[in-house]
Amino acid sequence: MRVRTGPKDPALRRARICYDHLAGDLGVQMLDSMKRQRLVRHSKQAIELTAEGKRFMENSLQISAETLAHPRRPVCKACLDWSERRHHLAGTLGAAVMTRFTELKWAARDAAPAAAWSILPAMARSGSPSYSERANSRAETLH
Repeated sequence: MRVRTGPKDPALRRARICYDHLAGDLGVQMLDSMKRQRLVRHSKQAIELTAEGKRFMENSLQISAETLAHPRRPVCKACLDWSERRHHLAGTLGAAVMTRFTELKWAARDAAPAAAWSILPAMARSGSPSYSERANSRAETLH
């Protein structure tokens, strides 16, 4: 018998907030995409925002790397996802990305369950490409 960790509700498994950053399947996919596009570098000990990642955050999401520094919180941190059992992005960058998604109305809190968020439907309503599509199109221009 296989034990499934995390929430049973599909909406919570797909996208939710973990403290102040994106979690669930979409949070894990976002970090995976950032690694593939070399926006972050992940070693066993830490995640680091690359120079290309800083440019991408500034140009695409208007998140300045200088605003991410905090004396008691890392810029990037791997956070083990409750349902996926893989990492999603935490730290000041994870929080800034989630805040920006909300400001752009790419993310909206669902009415129920309380912690679930609609991510891609909100992005689709705004007419904006998804995070992965933006990262993929940026990568295509680099190669």
